Amino acid sequence: MRELKSPFRWDSYSDQPYPLKDKAYKRKKRIANLWDTTVMVLTNIFFYPLSILLMKLWRGGPVHGSDFIGMGVDITKGSEQVALIEELGIRHLLIRMPLWEMSRVDEYVAFAKSFGKEKKILINILQDREHIEDHALLVEDITLLFNVFKDVADEFQVGNAINRTKWGFFSVGEYLRFYSTVERIRDQHHPDIRLVGPSVIDFEYHYTVRALFNLYPVRYDKLSALLYVDRRGSPYSTQMGIFDTRNKIDMLYSLAKLSPKTGHDIYITEVNWPISHTAPYAPTSEAECISEELYAEYMREYLHIARESGKIRRVYWHQLIAPGYGLVDNRGTRLRKMPAFRLLKALVTEYGNRSEV
Repeated sequence: MRELKSPFRWDSYSDQPYPLKDKAYKRKKRIANLWDTTVMVLTNIFFYPLSILLMKLWRGGPVHGSDFIGMGVDITKGSEQVALIEELGIRHLLIRMPLWEMSRVDEYVAFAKSFGKEKKILINILQDREHIEDHALLVEDITLLFNVFKDVADEFQVGNAINRTKWGFFSVGEYLRFYSTVERIRDQHHPDIRLVGPSVIDFEYHYTVRALFNLYPVRYDKLSALLYVDRRGSPYSTQMGIFDTRNKIDMLYSLAKLSPKTGHDIYITEVNWPISHTAPYAPTSEAECISEELYAEYMREYLHIARESGKIRRVYWHQLIAPGYGLVDNRGTRLRKMPAFRLLKALVTEYGNRSEV
């Protein structure tokens, strides 16, 4: 993968940017976005507690079993993924398309097509600082992306982990301007495409509130979240006293119901646990890592909670091949399927045999 431009750097082991080291640069950008932070605080004063108060009032709808589980696949992990996806029986795939890799866009299209026409693909547009700051470049490259992927995918997630500065955005306002540009191009040239956002990572819903309640001319066809849970514990662990995975889902659904900016379908587009003794591939320190066996059990619990809630349309597991957090270890001469791979294969069959809940 081509390097991000300074001061951003890509960690090819954990498939994410390295934390920003340039403190002066971070401080400068945060000061420039101070007003947006103020607006976010003011917006949350009303909508954050309101969503908690109302979150148990709304019931979920039917969840179609064969469509519930999706999987993240990556161009850097090779063609072996095609056979693995077939073995799992998964129909829905998420493929990252980094904007800093536009010179390779034809390779990404070919990679997406390699899984076959019957697969439903969500393209995750990964932002970089260059496209955030250069409006003309963003227009040019989004127009190209929509054109080249038009026969491959009809859903695009705009942005990723927008509340992490290492991914490029320094405020939700920057993201909203970015998204509105993408949406305008969609509306003008590809009205059949569905846009997914705002892709906030972790239980940091104050960013989600800002993205859902604002005066920008934006609307998400489907709401996305990278909803991780306590890294040290199970999906039944809590944060802030009451927020286990089920209550986090309930609050997110409440925000979706309250906001005029989004449809009510929710995609969880990234979740996993870090695996012990896999450094530097694990995305966290060893203190947060768990065994492969516990990973599989937590996966079962997480998917059960999300499905039984009736409020999550789909969970895309992140990702298929990744020694530090995925389902398959590719560090040796042969691919090694971890316990979670076999479990997910069984769950795909089980859920597919039940039409809905």
